[in-house]
Amino acid sequence: MICKQGETRRGATSVSLQRGGAILVVRNVPAEICENSGEVYLDEQVAQDLPSQAELCLAAGVLVSLKDFGMAA
Repeated sequence: MICKQGETRRGATSVSLQRGGAILVVRNVPAEICENSGEVYLDEQVAQDLPSQAELCLAAGVLVSLKDFGMAA
């Protein structure tokens, strides 16, 4: 945590991941969001799931993808 000035609240955010020429934007990612600074904090399981979802897209040859968190690639 960097802000330390506000409380966090459960919410959702979007995360963009890039590697090589591929881009994956994942919407509705569950997160704790600081009400003061807007900083986003992901729990450990969510942070581990995002790269796995990106790997599935890369393996399928996807170059650009927009998806909701938790849905199949």
